[in-house]
Amino acid sequence: MDYKDYYKTLGVDKTATTDQIKKAYRKLARQHHPDVNPNDPTAERKFKEVNEANEVLSDEAKRRKYDQLGADWQRYQQTGSAGGRGGRGGGFDWSQYTQGGGGANDPFGGADFSDFFSSIFGDASGRAGGSPRPAAGQDYQAELELTLADAYHGGPRTLTVNDKKLRLTIQPGVEDGQTIRLRDQGTPGRNGGPSGSLFITIRLQPDARYTRTGSDLTMEVPVSIYKALLGGEQVVDTISGPVKIMIKPETQNGTRLRLRGKGFPVYKQADQHGDLYLRLTLTLPQNLTDEEKALIQQLAELRKDA
Repeated sequence: MDYKDYYKTLGVDKTATTDQIKKAYRKLARQHHPDVNPNDPTAERKFKEVNEANEVLSDEAKRRKYDQLGADWQRYQQTGSAGGRGGRGGGFDWSQYTQGGGGANDPFGGADFSDFFSSIFGDASGRAGGSPRPAAGQDYQAELELTLADAYHGGPRTLTVNDKKLRLTIQPGVEDGQTIRLRDQGTPGRNGGPSGSLFITIRLQPDARYTRTGSDLTMEVPVSIYKALLGGEQVVDTISGPVKIMIKPETQNGTRLRLRGKGFPVYKQADQHGDLYLRLTLTLPQNLTDEEKALIQQLAELRKDA
């Protein structure tokens, strides 16, 4: 029986954190999932291997036992068998690892795993570990694409995962890359264990008008050179609706205005909003008439800018 390197299976170091292991597992489970690779025995085998590795490394007690086994594995190979205490090979006690020797002290159970796994942790049949233990179902991963306006307003959305339509409510202020968890929407658990969850990653489409920084928004507002010189009111169409602003006389190109509370809603705090920043960009007139050119020339002469 060959030793299985679960760390290598998930592509993580032996010092990997729980979050790193979870992230690696989700990526590989999605890549090799049978629903993504129908009628592909290689992908199915890899999916089982990834699931088995995660079953051990995501459980603190199992991982500790597995790590100890790794340190003693070379001694086991030297014995040439799984003999108990006092066998050949320096008296290596395999029974401290095998499920048959562990008896009632081993709290683990599994299903559809390798002989290597079953020899250490038992399996769902109870042949080595007594009565089968409950085990959580497989988690699913999905992505949901939203516009900036969708993320601003929130509301109900329908998502199809594995031919199953799911309805969820998006809270205003959701961010790009944020993960939403729907419990019990993964595969059913084993032996009475809980069902897995569905983890939905939000992807926001780029927006041509706005730049978002946290809960603040920035947008450019074109202003005619005449209004910039003389000042006046201007209506700006923002993500929250029309807003009237005052342009001061002699406003310069690139001037920045701050509208408090007109930015993005704070996630799960709908009564709080960030700020909206307006960057004023001056627009020059085109297709001037002869009369207009003459007037501008007069102005230039008055200003001694000609």
